[in-house]
Amino acid sequence: MITPVLPAPACAAHTDGDGSPWPAEEFERRLRELATRRYHDRHPFNQRMHAGRLSPEELRRWIVNRFHYQRHIPIKDALILAKLERPDLRRSWLRRIQDHDGREGDDGGIERWLRLGEAAGLARADLWSGRHVLPGVRFAVEGYVNLCGTRPVLEAVAASLTELVAPTIMVTRIGAFQDHYPWIESDGLAYFERRVDQGTRDGREALSLVLSWARTRDQQEAALGALAYKCEVLWSLLDAIALGPGGSPC
Repeated sequence: MITPVLPAPACAAHTDGDGSPWPAEEFERRLRELATRRYHDRHPFNQRMHAGRLSPEELRRWIVNRFHYQRHIPIKDALILAKLERPDLRRSWLRRIQDHDGREGDDGGIERWLRLGEAAGLARADLWSGRHVLPGVRFAVEGYVNLCGTRPVLEAVAASLTELVAPTIMVTRIGAFQDHYPWIESDGLAYFERRVDQGTRDGREALSLVLSWARTRDQQEAALGALAYKCEVLWSLLDAIALGPGGSPC
């Protein structure tokens, strides 16, 4: 098991005042600024993807390895769910699991990602097998799951605040796939289309929890550290994918 070592973001350091908690508006600003500045939309691999410069092999490698992350989202959310003490919070968080695992009348995000793979010419059995998942991807995903299972619920929820900026990359990605990768069947884009609204809702709800739970400066800094760690997880995923099986850049 990986024990997450959470970074102390520069924006969260004790460099101002007497260490008293930031007002809610300032704390929210810092959370949003960190997520925007360190989100993986700035990673060179994502920028190449959105500019239409990935080969079919590179794009398929991303789909396969990103699926390893996608399939673990309900697992990390189940770990967070077990930490929530109030029924209303558990009901709300349960919806996240259902968004990915599916429910009656909705196949869910994991199924939609499998369809993306099929639209790109991949067999769903290959995605489920995990045999093509890169070691760096496995390591990063395990670290994120362990954070959600071992750290306080405040930090686990704060790590999900990449959802504050995720909808923007989904919109960009839909346009990029339509413009640059027409060989992928349009039905395969359903995952990205659904996540625009879901991510907006999830980010708003998680932010409300973090703002209400983080009462002290230490708690606020811990939340910022967890969010920074999640950004590093997503960045590390792309580092591994960009290097590829041969260990050299795509």
